[in-house]
This record gives sequence, C-alpha cells and structure tokens, in this order.
Amino acid sequence: MAYVITAACIGTKDASCTETCPVDCIHPTPDEDGFDAAAQLYIDPDECIDCDACLEACPVSAIFAEADVPSDLVGAIAENAGHFA
Repeated sequence: MAYVITAACIGTKDASCTETCPVDCIHPTPDEDGFDAAAQLYIDPDECIDCDACLEACPVSAIFAEADVPSDLVGAIAENAGHFA
C-alpha cells in the first residue's frame, strides 16, 4: 500500500514531504525541472515504502494511505500513479 497526495496539495506544493521521504519517491522536488509547472506533488506508488514520514510532514493534510483516501478523492490514486507512467 502506497501513500497518495490529494488535491489539497494543489497550489501549495510545500515540499516538506520531499525532504522527509527516505526513498525520494515524491516528485517533482523543488530542484527538479517541472516543479513550477506542476499543479501538485505526486508519490510514486512503486517506490513508496509506506513509512509515514510524508504524512506527518504535510502542512495541509493532503497525504493519505491509499486505503484511507476519502471516497470523494479516490481519483488521486490513479492520478499519482499516472504521473509516473
């Protein structure tokens, strides 16, 4: 089970989560091409190790465990995975 970044990240992109992720699975980071153009950040579900570090770091509560994504935000699961396809 991976973590998922939802719409609350849109326009915020605080990037605290990218600093705490031990496997660097959250992109784009502030130093990557595309950061300014991206509406939000995304978690690569194939790289995520389910460590909770990003969940605690997010100041806008945009991150959920995949199983805990609210029903009105489930589209974020495919959106995060699709970013890395």
